[in-house]
This record gives sequence, structure tokens and C-alpha cells, in this order.
Amino acid sequence: MSSSATTSRFGTMSAQKRINVLWRLAVAIIAIVFALFPIVYIFSTSINPVNSISVTAIIPEGANLDNYRAILSNQRHPFPLWVWNSIKVSGITSILVVFLTAFAAYSFSRFRFRLRQPLLRSILLAQVFPNVLAMTALFLILRSVGRYYPMFGLNSHGGLILIYLGGAMGFNTWLMKGFFDTVPRELDESAQIDGASQWQTYWQIIFPLVRPILVVIFILTFIGTYGDYLLARVMLQDTQQFTVAVGLALFIGEQFSQRWGEFAAGALIAALPTLVLFYLVQDQLQSGLTSGSVKG
Repeated sequence: MSSSATTSRFGTMSAQKRINVLWRLAVAIIAIVFALFPIVYIFSTSINPVNSISVTAIIPEGANLDNYRAILSNQRHPFPLWVWNSIKVSGITSILVVFLTAFAAYSFSRFRFRLRQPLLRSILLAQVFPNVLAMTALFLILRSVGRYYPMFGLNSHGGLILIYLGGAMGFNTWLMKGFFDTVPRELDESAQIDGASQWQTYWQIIFPLVRPILVVIFILTFIGTYGDYLLARVMLQDTQQFTVAVGLALFIGEQFSQRWGEFAAGALIAALPTLVLFYLVQDQLQSGLTSGSVKG
């Protein structure tokens, strides 16, 4: 092969590589713009002195932080309390979902018992129907429970947490069971030969190995419950008990008093907890989403 042909071939390969890099870069830029546009739009609305959702520039004329000050100091609508309520409800729900689904998934993965497969299918079938379809029944149940246990009745965070638990258990049990199946059973057998009980095997051997999927389920449950509006709006009736999603709706739901600037400022502040949480666990989140996809 002549030197000119070799040079031409390498030149062609370099051109192809440059084309691949360019189109990948173009796709990445489009994705970034698509993802950042709503955030930039809401930020522009939050610093706009005119109480309007229509903005013509990223930094509007006369931009200031008055909307942030107003929403944080509003006595009628306690926005900081709403954020705390959402963090509390979502945090407790996520922790309980992680531990309960971990126990259930371990049982389905490691033990063989009668009705095991029918139970797994029943859990998945029940998950097909969302909580929204049972909203009327859930409302009546919480009202009845509240007569005897007010902390789990209507207008209580305990009752809302119970509803969220019921909605999150099914799918997460299946997701975690798939991850448990990737952990070799030889580890269980080795621990039992060394004299470990089932409980010790679970906590000291298996549980640390499935930490990535625990983080995945925690973050997904937290985000899902943190941003829920419909169920929280129906079950919570007192302003002091509102979550942030329900509370923010008051700024744009009152007649002749639609405060879009404060709403936008509150939306950005409310997004900070999930943003910080995602940043802290992003490594575990990535490994948890990929490791359980291949059975080892």
C-alpha cells in the first residue's frame, strides 16, 4: 500500500471522527438547552418586578429579589414551613419505603414458599392502579381512622405518609428484588457455614452490597412524594399542614391575586432540597440504576 493511500485513509478516519464529535456535541447542546430553558424562564419570572409570567429577556428591566423576600416573609402563607413539611413527609416516606421493600425483596429473592409467585404477580398487578383511582376510598378511610388515631387521619402527615407507602411498595419491591437476585447465594451459604444467622447474614453481608439500589429507591421515592400535589391537596386541609406543592398553588389560585413572581421564586427555592440530595448521591444513583440490570 502506498504512502499516499495510507495518508488518505487516516485523513478520512480523522474527518469521520470529527463528524461524530460534532453531531454528539450538537445533540448534547440541544439537550442542555431543552433542560435549562424552563429553569431560566422561571428564574426570569422570579426576578421580574412586573407581576407577570410573560418575560422578554433573561434579565428583565428593573430586576430585583423582592419576590424572594416577599415569599420568605409572608405571614399568611408560611412558605418555609411548607418546605419543611414536604421534606419531613418525603424523608420519612422514603426511609420507610427503603426498609420495608428491602425486607420484602430479600424474602422474595432468598426464600421459597407457597404462593410466592402469585404474591409477586399480585403486587405488580396492584401497582398498575395508581392511588388517584382510589382517592375517594382513601379519603373515607383516613376520615374513619382519624376518629380513633388523629395522627393518621385526615389533615395529618401520618395519614399522607401511609398513602404514599402503599403506592410505592409494589414497584420498588420488584426493582429491589432484581438487585438482590444479582447477589451470589454463595455469600449466604458461606455466612451460614461460619455460624451466622439469617438476620446477621442480611444485615452484615447482603445489606451493604445492595446499598446502591437503596439509594436509588430513596431518591426516586423522595422526588415522587416531594412534588406530589393531588393527593396532598385532598388529604390536607389546614394551611399549616400543607406541603410545598399544595402551598404554592395558593399564589396562583386565588381570584384577582395571581402572584406569578412569588410563585416562580418559591418554585426555585422548593427545588433546592431535591437538587442537593441528587448531587450528594449521584454516584450511588448511577451505579444502582445500572448494576441491577444484568443478573450475575
